[in-house]
Amino acid sequence: MTDTAYTSIVYGAADGIARLTLDRPDKLNAFSETMFREMRDAIDRVEAAAADGSVRVLVVGGTGRGFCAGADLASIDPASLGSADLGIVLERDYNPFILRLRALPVPVLCAVNGIAAGAGASLALAGDLAIAARSASFVLAFARIGLVPDAGATFFLPQRIGKAKALGLAMLGEKVDAETAERWGLVWECVDDADFAARVDAYAKRLAAAPTAALVATRKLFALAEVNTLVEQLAAERVEQAEAGRRADFSEGVTAFREKRPAVFDGR
Repeated sequence: MTDTAYTSIVYGAADGIARLTLDRPDKLNAFSETMFREMRDAIDRVEAAAADGSVRVLVVGGTGRGFCAGADLASIDPASLGSADLGIVLERDYNPFILRLRALPVPVLCAVNGIAAGAGASLALAGDLAIAARSASFVLAFARIGLVPDAGATFFLPQRIGKAKALGLAMLGEKVDAETAERWGLVWECVDDADFAARVDAYAKRLAAAPTAALVATRKLFALAEVNTLVEQLAAERVEQAEAGRRADFSEGVTAFREKRPAVFDGR
């Protein structure tokens, strides 16, 4: 079911899959204050639906030719150039949204259908998995206008492709095509455009049928590994595994294995 109340995004949920689609195609889905307000509302709805089990995965995508072109530079007041505090905008809109996306109790799949530029590339990196259409591309365009990467790009990008390539992309602002993005590990898979929608749906259904609580705990552990020592990480794994072992999904997984049938998980 799709909600038509929004003007900058499209949101709907069915069969355990929530879809948040950026919908400013004439602006290549560039971010706006209205879009962030609507996305926050959509995330509220994902969280509520995840709590009652009706949503098991979130797919983030874009309409038209672009995934997201980043900030809408055309909306900037020329009179504010040189004096505006862009940090306020990050603190108000970008940073809270990225943090909420990363904290969702369901897996997040980013479906990169076209150009992902600036903070749009950051958004693609913030998901748990990213699938890219072959015509898609990524560009950290910040340096082209005298800015630094934001919305988590300096955190996520080195994790995905290493510091050398991350710095090169950030400093040179070069465009990376989808095939290169797959080869470097920027995205999970590059898919022919004709097969893209079906492939995204297949991954969404696969994630929705998975033991989602365990997947979210896995995300948490990988994040902790960035700051933990080995001893601390082993302890964190013990805590999460103890919790996983008490869940119904573990009982179902073992029972299904013994009965030689597919497991039916409910994310609990």
